[in-house]
Amino acid sequence: MKHKNKRVYMTLTLMLALATAAGCSGPTETNKVAGTDKGSAPSGQSKDADKPLSIKMFAGLYNEVPNMNDDYWSEWQKRTNSKLNVEWVPSGDLNTKLDLLLASGDLPEVVAVPDFKKATLLSAIKNGAFWDLTPFLGDFSKYPNMKNNLVKDAFKYRTIDGKIYSLPGSRSRVDPGIKIRKDWLDQLKIPVPTTLDEYADALKKIIDADIDGNGKKDTLGLIGHGVIVSDGDASFAAGFGASQPTYDAAGGLIYTNLNPQYTEMIAWFQKLYKEGILSKEFAVMKTTQAEELFQTGRAASYPRSIWWDKQWETAMEKAGQKNPQILNLALKGPKGMAVDLAIGGGGGFLISKQVPEAKVWQLLDYFEKTASESITDFAYYGTEGIHYTVVDGQKVLNEKGIKEVNTTSKGVGVLTYQKWGKVISASGSKAYNDAKIKEVANFDEIGQVDPFRFLVSDSWINVWSKYESEWKSMVTKVIVGQISMDEYKQYVDKINNLPETKQAYQEFAKNYKSYLGK
Repeated sequence: MKHKNKRVYMTLTLMLALATAAGCSGPTETNKVAGTDKGSAPSGQSKDADKPLSIKMFAGLYNEVPNMNDDYWSEWQKRTNSKLNVEWVPSGDLNTKLDLLLASGDLPEVVAVPDFKKATLLSAIKNGAFWDLTPFLGDFSKYPNMKNNLVKDAFKYRTIDGKIYSLPGSRSRVDPGIKIRKDWLDQLKIPVPTTLDEYADALKKIIDADIDGNGKKDTLGLIGHGVIVSDGDASFAAGFGASQPTYDAAGGLIYTNLNPQYTEMIAWFQKLYKEGILSKEFAVMKTTQAEELFQTGRAASYPRSIWWDKQWETAMEKAGQKNPQILNLALKGPKGMAVDLAIGGGGGFLISKQVPEAKVWQLLDYFEKTASESITDFAYYGTEGIHYTVVDGQKVLNEKGIKEVNTTSKGVGVLTYQKWGKVISASGSKAYNDAKIKEVANFDEIGQVDPFRFLVSDSWINVWSKYESEWKSMVTKVIVGQISMDEYKQYVDKINNLPETKQAYQEFAKNYKSYLGK
């Protein structure tokens, strides 16, 4: 498998190089000067300024495929003076489709990604597939919204070799939560768990209790999608200290998934699997399947964005469940709290190098508009009287708003940073949202930001592209018991001791030191 991955990587790199080498010139010398702003843009940029800007975009789909002519999208395009042609890709297929897109070299004008440091994406950037936006943005004097309205250090975190290739997506620092059915805990008189061990014990009691009364032991404990539980991996990893900088004997910074604390977490998941707490289908479960299982009352715990709670409780009620209540837990692990923090704007928007320079300026103008407070407010609530009403000073989405204004609708523009943007629900009352904020009020203080969300190493791009798929397979095998923990540890040691891995870890350490200003 290692050789197969190597061939795939070499093919991807070659195709990217061939696709981007021809007809993809860099910015003009005028625009490469530090401090360049739109005053340096080609004079033809202002031609047809009143005509809606046509934008072809690749973006993630987290809800139903939207009708781009409905009230929400018609108003979005009117306010931003744009005409959007979006290829919506279901979130569960997003990474696979993105890799295929990058390999083809036939890129749309804008590519929206959930992870701006993804290895294959970094390879594409290195091969010149996307514009270096640094000379266009300059000192941000022409882009006050992107300068002032985003999370602190939004652009500092996303630099690659000191250059900016992506604009921040919409993401709050407080985002994922390890959810549990609080109403089920109350029904079974189980105290709210405060540690990872108590959490596992609580899930064991729930799945043994026949909570739905159908006479069968078919209630699932912990579910997810992808490797282990996908969105929850980082939260649980934080509890084991895996998100904390960990160095090897030579002073290199070890990649999170390969450090000893992460391996300790894998052993814990192996135990959960043996006890029937972790879903047997954890490695193959799709996002849509996990969501359905949780909403229909067939699973007790599912780590996802806190923002979903109200919508899912509503779905549970429609499915006949009485007074469902979702609680996001703050669980203490062996070496920290199991709370993962995003960097704020974790995803990103990249502009294909196939886009003419004049249109790059126009696209940046579009994203500057979306980063305004008014457009951000619209992205969360839509239009008053059509998508929401004001109740007790709180904007509350109606049925039409819930359908049209959602996670997907926030995925086509840079938005103003919202501290509780991934916590409160636009369909929830003021009392509901106030209670939800109180529930996770300390997450921003007790949580951990994984430094590998923003660190870059050229050597690591090559290493991880060879071993990531194989590593994922090994994680599945060790959790289900096909290999032993010792065998898994030997595999991790093999990767960590490769000369190219050690080189990458040195690069990570140097990169991290520069972020700390030392």
